Amino acid sequence: MAHPRAGTPATADDLIDVAAVERAYYDITPDPANPDQRVVFGTSGHRGSSLDGAFNEAHVLAMTQAIVEHRRKAGVTGPVFIGFDTHALSMPAWRSALEVLVGNEVTVFTADGDEFTPTPAVSRAILRFNSEELGAVADGIVVTPSHNPPADGGFKYNPPSGGPADTDITSAIAARANELLADGLSGVRRVPFERARRSERVIDYPFLGEYVTALGEVVDMDAIRAADVRIGADPLGGASVAYWGEIKDYYRLDSMTVVNPKTDPAFGFMTLDTDGKIRMDCSSPNAMASLIAARESYDIATGNDADADRHGIVTADAGLMNPNHYLAVAIDYLFTHREEWSEAAAVGKTLVSSSLIDRVAAGLGRTLVEVPVGFKYFVDGLLDGTIAFGGEESAGASFLTVAGRPWSTDKDGLIMDLLACEILAVTGRTPSQRYRELAEEYGESAYARIDAPADREQKARLAALSADQVHADALAGEPIAAILTEAPGNGAPIGGLKVTTENAWFAARPSGTEDVYKIYAESFRGADHLAEVQSEAQSLVDSVLG
Repeated sequence: MAHPRAGTPATADDLIDVAAVERAYYDITPDPANPDQRVVFGTSGHRGSSLDGAFNEAHVLAMTQAIVEHRRKAGVTGPVFIGFDTHALSMPAWRSALEVLVGNEVTVFTADGDEFTPTPAVSRAILRFNSEELGAVADGIVVTPSHNPPADGGFKYNPPSGGPADTDITSAIAARANELLADGLSGVRRVPFERARRSERVIDYPFLGEYVTALGEVVDMDAIRAADVRIGADPLGGASVAYWGEIKDYYRLDSMTVVNPKTDPAFGFMTLDTDGKIRMDCSSPNAMASLIAARESYDIATGNDADADRHGIVTADAGLMNPNHYLAVAIDYLFTHREEWSEAAAVGKTLVSSSLIDRVAAGLGRTLVEVPVGFKYFVDGLLDGTIAFGGEESAGASFLTVAGRPWSTDKDGLIMDLLACEILAVTGRTPSQRYRELAEEYGESAYARIDAPADREQKARLAALSADQVHADALAGEPIAAILTEAPGNGAPIGGLKVTTENAWFAARPSGTEDVYKIYAESFRGADHLAEVQSEAQSLVDSVLG
């Protein structure tokens, strides 16, 4: 149930005490014996609040040292590209990371003027450096908790492939970081920040200029300018603020407005998310309420989360698009408007994304690669071109350049936003209008996610389920067609369960941060049938968990 103030502007009582959050980063020492205060890499790195002892200086020092040791073992001898977003804890964590990297004699590329840097700009910089075959390969760190609330911090490692690290790498890094925490950080090498920042090993890198000037390689910026698309780009106070201003100027997009071009670590300009918290979730109608209210002022309005790896698309005719709907539209458009893409290049989707994508891919005659939740599963395919588009239901996606080469192997919210403008410029229809056409052709679905209670032990059992533990043969009146605990696209464990029928499916996965499991479900037979699917899904999973 939505919070009574969801979608309304934040008040002073909703705001964090920024100074207290920053003090806690340095003052609180995490207890390595407490599972909630250990380093844990989820699908998007380690996240937590300094106030809870879950994201503090000790965590960052330990994680950075563990990354240094990992890259030595892996033979990564080039620089570390590092970026950070606008959360209150991001700059302190960046400073801590720099101390350890320089203390270990690692070369670091950081943004000119210590500016905020979006995740896709870091990914692109890694790929660009490594493509030049300089004899040493680079990797990267992004300091961001993505769309999480203002009191949270986050830390991600991107190996030389440019995208999120796989589980083997992050598990080893987390294990070593927790050893260092337990040992009182005695194995951490660091130098004072002022000395580190002045070191010849720290090199200013033009992330912004390199990224913006290359955008024409992946999106038809000329078409957007020629059509004079009225764009409202809202960075939601995140790292893309300066990028949108530069995009407007460099490509002479006179009809673009950078909405709310300011940063505030308390994010006091936000409207409250569905649960009443401040959260920079550009896929949430409540977090995007201000932009939705102003949609008549633009042809296309867009949003990004704090590190700009997610996108939100708002149109005057439909408001905020469901991320699944936009993914389907983007796939349909790209695979019919990128003539240089290989005929063999596949569509990548996470298994909790809409089956509309399956139907669109089949209509295009394209192979569908369905993977577990996590953008890391698209990295290799985007890198070698076997996957031309990879997307997930939480509004994260990336795709190849017009020439069919890698652009970013991490999620890129900016190119997804600009693609919506290209679609309008080239076709004369908004993405939401094109979605209506796809729905008429392939069917309209009802899709939702709900949470159900589960303790730590139950979540572990769910993550380790096997298909033969499920004895049901029907779901909401339809025969069960498949029971999956591994993704069909790559055979990787789902970390949960997916059950499909001809017209519906559900997937259940444990939450990495809360005592709940998540049920994703979809039906092409309407909202009432979806409710049946959800109810039976919860009963089925609860019966297995005991």
